[in-house]
Amino acid sequence: MDFAMTAVRTALNSASYVSPRLAGKAAFRLFRVPRGRGRLRPGERPVMERAEVGEIAVGGEKAVSYRWGTGERPVLLVHGWESRGSRFAAQVTELLELGLSPVAFDAPGHGEATGESMTIVDLRDIVASLDAAHGPFEMVVAHSLGVTATFVAVQERGVRTERIVAISGVPDFAYLVDRFCARLGLRARLNSELRGRIERELFPGEEDIWSRFSVRGAAAEAGRRLSVLVVHDEDDDLVDPSTRTLSPMRWASVRSWSSRAGWATGGSWATLKSPRR
Repeated sequence: MDFAMTAVRTALNSASYVSPRLAGKAAFRLFRVPRGRGRLRPGERPVMERAEVGEIAVGGEKAVSYRWGTGERPVLLVHGWESRGSRFAAQVTELLELGLSPVAFDAPGHGEATGESMTIVDLRDIVASLDAAHGPFEMVVAHSLGVTATFVAVQERGVRTERIVAISGVPDFAYLVDRFCARLGLRARLNSELRGRIERELFPGEEDIWSRFSVRGAAAEAGRRLSVLVVHDEDDDLVDPSTRTLSPMRWASVRSWSSRAGWATGGSWATLKSPRR
C-alpha cells in the first residue's frame, strides 16, 4: 500500500470512531467518483476519428456513442469503471476485418461524456438504448463493471444477444464495495456505512440492489440460454481471478480462458488491463 492509500486508510478509520457518518460520507465520495478520466491515446485516435458519433441521454447526463461499419452483424463493446470506449480501438479494427459492425460508448464521467460519474443503472440503460438503436447484437464484449451491467441489462431490459464475452468481470455490485474497503483497509463499520449511503444516495427507490446487480442472479433470471466466454488475467489486481464471475450453470454454456504473460503482454486485448493509462 503506498503512502497516499495509507494516509486515507488512517484518516478514515480514525474519523469513523468519532463520526461514522462523516467518515462514511468521505468514503462514499472516494468510491463514487473516478480517480480521473482516461485520455485518448495516440494509437486510438485514427480509429475513433472514423466512428459515427452520437449521444445518449442517461441519468441527467449525456453519454457518447460510437459506431463503425455497415450496421450488419453489430457487436457491442461495454467499458468498465475508469475506462472509455476508445480502449477497444484495437478490437474495433479486428471486428471490422471480420465483417462485423462494432458499437461502443463513453458512459457519464468517462471519456468524452458529460458528468462526473456513472452507476451500474446508467450502464444498464446505455446498453439497452444501444440495443434499441442497433441490436440485436451478434455478441456483447464487456469489461469489468460492464460485465455486471450487461447481464443486468439482458435480464431487466431484454437486451438481445446470445453471446457474451466477459473480460475480468465484476461478479456483483457488493464485490466492488467489499474490494474497495479491503484495498483501503477500512473497518467493517465503514463498510456498513458505505453500503447504507450507496442505497440512499445512488439507488433511492431501487429494491434488492445487492442481489439484483449480480452476474449470477441476473443471468439466472434472463429466461434464455446464453453462450459465455470468460476471460481473466491471472495477475489482475482489481478483480480477483478466484472470484470466477461465472461457472457452468443451467442457463449458460460457459467457457473460460485465463493467462498470465499472454494477457499482460500479448495481443490487442492486453490494453484493457490498464484502462486508465
